Amino acid sequence: MLVPVILSGGAGARLWPVSREAYPKPFIKLPDGQSLLRKTLARALRIEGVSRVVTVTNKEYFFITKDEYFDSGVRTDHVFILEPRARNTAPAIAMAALWAQEAHGDEAELLVLPADHLIGNGGKFPDAVRAARKLADDGLLVTFGIVPTAPETAYGYIECGPPYRSQGGHRVTRFVEKPAAAVAARLVASKKYLWNSGMFCFRATAFLEALKQCNPALHKGADACWAASKKEGEKVELDDASFSRLPDISVDYAVMEKAKNVAVVKAGFTWSDVGSWKALSELIPADKDGNRIQGDVVLADTRDSYIQSDARVVAAIGVDKMIVVDTPDALLIAARDRTQDVKQVVERLKVQNHAAHQVHRTVRRPWGTYTVLEEGPGYKIKRIVVKPKASLSLQMHHHRSEHWVVISGEAKVVNGEQELLIPPNQSTFIPAGNKHRLENPGTADLVIIEVQSGSYLGEDDIVRFDDVYGRA
Repeated sequence: MLVPVILSGGAGARLWPVSREAYPKPFIKLPDGQSLLRKTLARALRIEGVSRVVTVTNKEYFFITKDEYFDSGVRTDHVFILEPRARNTAPAIAMAALWAQEAHGDEAELLVLPADHLIGNGGKFPDAVRAARKLADDGLLVTFGIVPTAPETAYGYIECGPPYRSQGGHRVTRFVEKPAAAVAARLVASKKYLWNSGMFCFRATAFLEALKQCNPALHKGADACWAASKKEGEKVELDDASFSRLPDISVDYAVMEKAKNVAVVKAGFTWSDVGSWKALSELIPADKDGNRIQGDVVLADTRDSYIQSDARVVAAIGVDKMIVVDTPDALLIAARDRTQDVKQVVERLKVQNHAAHQVHRTVRRPWGTYTVLEEGPGYKIKRIVVKPKASLSLQMHHHRSEHWVVISGEAKVVNGEQELLIPPNQSTFIPAGNKHRLENPGTADLVIIEVQSGSYLGEDDIVRFDDVYGRA
């Protein structure tokens, strides 16, 4: 039984301002309109015999992930292992291995796939998986290595040892963490090293045994967390108290660099972790001046630049080797060779407690979206879209009142002791302290304009009494 395990986490800070904590890198749309997560799911399902996919993700991304899978049109058996907080790849894979062992027994094999990678020559991916499975059948922990195309400092490297029998793989001599430029150049020139892709294949029992040998504290803690976690239908909600005590450590540090039974398969496909705007821009064909654009962009005397606009017209004059990414609430301007440093901007936004590191102007919720249209002292105006048959929680605010105007659809509203059906062009006023709920009983999107007024308008001024999404 081969079970693909999709690891969908990480903020993707180097792709800010499109990637945010509440809507990270796996969900952002590439130039072809598909997300990296959707592409990863499709890749997993192309493997012969796969009928069930496990996704390990933060509990805050559960509904966004389900929507992304549903919108892909692919219908398969999904299991979601939901983390209460980020703890890196070793705890995530340990939980997936414990699930597979419990669900499918000792013969279950895992194919671990990060959700934020882009793979070309897709037909060769199943070939690499078949080679990896042969090695995994012998009890090896298998990683996938990529033939380097340049001395890249953002990737780790794997030194290939002797071939492993006739199975198409090599023993791993050692791992090299992200090296300096001069070291990377020597590694690539030697022809002995591959990029470490972060994809793996192994039996669940082989991984858990290696974890027990290499990191017994993590193994013991993972067992305790699994025993305390809530397993219900398609969801496994990991126990917060025990999961928070697990070390924040990558699988390379925790297991792969210490274990003796590690092999690498040289992949025949192209690969990128799309880790920067420079990498993402290269997915778009360049014009005669080396420029790549997305959106409504006007250029004059501009060369070798990437310019993206999500909404308004962006004009560039006399620009050379620049990255410009314009979103409704944030603008990035960077030298093309400095895109790895975008993470520094995100860190500064966090220190300043600026919302732009976390959310977009349009924020996704299990029930739909809201967009902040305008705000100022004592007021905020939102456009709220509620999906068919969805509803917000029954809630109350201490510090703000709200005025709802229905634009399209029909709203079912609880407002204090009243229950109302509000058609388009009608409204209701909700005083501070009133319990209220907004529901869409129809089959098309419900759109309303919400005008908030009060002394405090933060999103944390919500007291939930009942919620179909378990947030009360």
